Amino acid sequence: MLEALRSAAGTWVAKLLLLLLVVSFAIWGISGQVNTGLGSHPLITAGGTSVSATEYRLAYDRQINVLSQRLGQRLTREQATAFGVDNMVLAQLVSGAVLDEQARKLGLGLSKDRIASLTAEDPAFHGQDGKFNRQQFDYVLSQIGMRPEDYFENRAQVAIRQQIVEAVADGIKAPDTFLRAVSLYNGEDRTAEYLALPRSLVEPVEAPEDAVLSAWFDERKKQYSAPEYRKIAYVKLEPADIADEGAITDEQVRADYDKNKARYTTAETRTIEQLVLPSKDAANAAVASLKSGTTFEKIVEGQGKTLADVQIGTLAKDRMPDKAVAEAAFALGDNEVSGVVDGTFGPVLVRVTAINPEVVKYFEEVAPEIRKDLALGEAHRVLLDVHDSYEDARAGGDTLAEAADKLKLKVTTVEAVDQSGRKQDETIINDLPASAELLRAAFDTEVGVENPAVNIGSDGYVFFEVQGITPARDRPLDEVKAKVTADWIAAETEKRLADKVTELEKRLKDGATLDVIAGELKLEKQTKRGLKRGADDADFGRDGVSAVFAVAEGGSGAFAAPAGDARILFKATEVFEPAASGADAIAEDARRNFASGLSDDLLDQLVARLQGEYEVRVDQAAIAQALAF
Repeated sequence: MLEALRSAAGTWVAKLLLLLLVVSFAIWGISGQVNTGLGSHPLITAGGTSVSATEYRLAYDRQINVLSQRLGQRLTREQATAFGVDNMVLAQLVSGAVLDEQARKLGLGLSKDRIASLTAEDPAFHGQDGKFNRQQFDYVLSQIGMRPEDYFENRAQVAIRQQIVEAVADGIKAPDTFLRAVSLYNGEDRTAEYLALPRSLVEPVEAPEDAVLSAWFDERKKQYSAPEYRKIAYVKLEPADIADEGAITDEQVRADYDKNKARYTTAETRTIEQLVLPSKDAANAAVASLKSGTTFEKIVEGQGKTLADVQIGTLAKDRMPDKAVAEAAFALGDNEVSGVVDGTFGPVLVRVTAINPEVVKYFEEVAPEIRKDLALGEAHRVLLDVHDSYEDARAGGDTLAEAADKLKLKVTTVEAVDQSGRKQDETIINDLPASAELLRAAFDTEVGVENPAVNIGSDGYVFFEVQGITPARDRPLDEVKAKVTADWIAAETEKRLADKVTELEKRLKDGATLDVIAGELKLEKQTKRGLKRGADDADFGRDGVSAVFAVAEGGSGAFAAPAGDARILFKATEVFEPAASGADAIAEDARRNFASGLSDDLLDQLVARLQGEYEVRVDQAAIAQALAF
C-alpha cells in the first residue's frame, strides 16, 4: 500500500511509462480498457468509487511481471500466492479507491489546461530537443496499449491523488528531539567489568548412573539413530585413468621437445634504467661527462631525478615497448651505460644493473613431463570412445566389473556410506569422485540398476551401481554408549555452569561486587571499555554487546562467550554520551529515511481512517474469477 501511495506522487507517470517500455506496467493508474473477457463488474467498491475485475487482473499481472523481473524468472501462480501478490494488489487497489473517493467527496479536480501542462512536462514524451513531442507521445502510448483519452483520465486521477498525499505528508521532517534521541542511542558507548567463568568451575562431571543415562538417551533416541547406508561400486573414467605413457615413443617425446623448445626456455632478462634527456645536446653532454668520470647517479641527479624515477624494471627483450632501447640494453654488459639512444620519448641513456641469463631445460630433464602430457592428450582424444565402449559392453549384458575389466578400468567399492558421505564409523569419505552428485544419484536408485553416468567436470564420468542397502534404524544404547555418555557430560557441564552463573548473577544484583566474587573463584576481573551498540566484539561477540546495552548503568547480566568455552558475568559500570548529538550528528540520508518513515505512517493512518469512513466492499468471488483466466 505504501509503495502504491508513494508511486502516486511526484514524477509517478514519467517513471511508470519509462518502466513499461522495459519491464511491465506498474500497479496504479490503470483504466481497465483492455479486453480480458472479465467485464466491468465492480470487484472493489469504496463509497461511490469502484474498481473492476479487469483492473484487478491487469494490476495483478503487472505486479507478477515486476516481481519476475526482480527474481530473474517467471513466477507461477502458486509462487505468486506464496509471495502474497493477490493480497498485495488488493490492498493497493483498495487504498487507491478510498483516496479517489475522498477526492470525489472533496470535489477535487483538474482542468484540461493543467492536464495538458502535466503531460507536456512528462519526460517520457520529450523529443531530442527536450520538449514535448506528439509523435513520441503516440509512440509511448502505443507501446503500452493505452489510448490518449485513457492516459489523460489516469493522469488526472494520479494528480488528484497527489493533492491528497501532499496535503498529508509533504514537507514532513523528523523532529529534532527524535533525531537527538537517535544520535544519543547510536553514539553511546559503555564500559563493562566482567569475569570469564570457565567450565572448570563445575568440572569434573562424573558419568551418570545407567538409569539416568538410559532415560536421557530415550528422550533423544532419534539423535543417535543410524542413517540408511548404501554399498556402491563405481568406475571412474577420466583422461588420467586411461592415459598410457608406455604407448608414447621416444621419437614422439623428442619431436614434441624440439617443436616446443620455447616452452622450456626462460628468456634472458635484464634490470634496466632509462634516463630521458631534454635534447640531443644535453644527451651528448651527459655522455661526455660519463667519459670524464662522472657517475651515472650524478647525471641522474643533475636532471632533477632519482634512481627510482629512471628504473623501468627487470624485463625480457621482447617485453620492452621501445625497440631501440631494448636493442641498446641487451647489447650492454653488466653495469654498463649506453651511448645516446633515439628513444620514443627523446634521446635516452640506458644502464643495465643486472643480467639474468637465458635458462634452457635439457631434454632429459623434461622428457617424463612431456611423455605424461602426450599420453594425457591422447587420452582426451579417445575418452568418448572409451565411454561408448563401456556403455556398449553394459548394453551387451556385461556387469559393471566385466565392462571395466575389458577397458582396464578400476572398480572401487564403498561398503557403506550415508547420503552425507560418512562411513559407519562417522568418518567422511574424501576421495569419492563428484561426491555430491554421485551420492545424490546413488540414493535415488535401487539395487542392481544400471544408472546413467555422473559427470566429473567437463571431461570425466563415474559409472556406478548400488549393490546393497542397509536401512536406517534406531541404535541401542549399548552401541553408542560412549558417545551418549560424552554428550550427557557436556550437557550436564553446561547446565551446572549455567546454574552457577545464575547464582553468581543473583549475588551481584543483591550487592556483591565482582572483586569479591573474583577473589572467591580465584579469577581475574577484567574491564572492557568503549563498547559500541551493535558491535561484534572479539571477547563479547555481538550477543554479548547487546546484553551489555540491554541493562541500565550499574546493571548486570550474563551471556555465553563467543568461543563457547565459558560464560561471562558482567556489570555495566559506565555509560558515555557521544560528543556530538542532535540532528547534525545524523547523516543526511538517515534523516531522509526517518522523514520518509514518518510520512509513511501518516499515509497509513490516512488510508486506515478513510477505510473506516467509506464502506469498502470486496467481491471475493469476483477475485477468484479474475484469477481463473
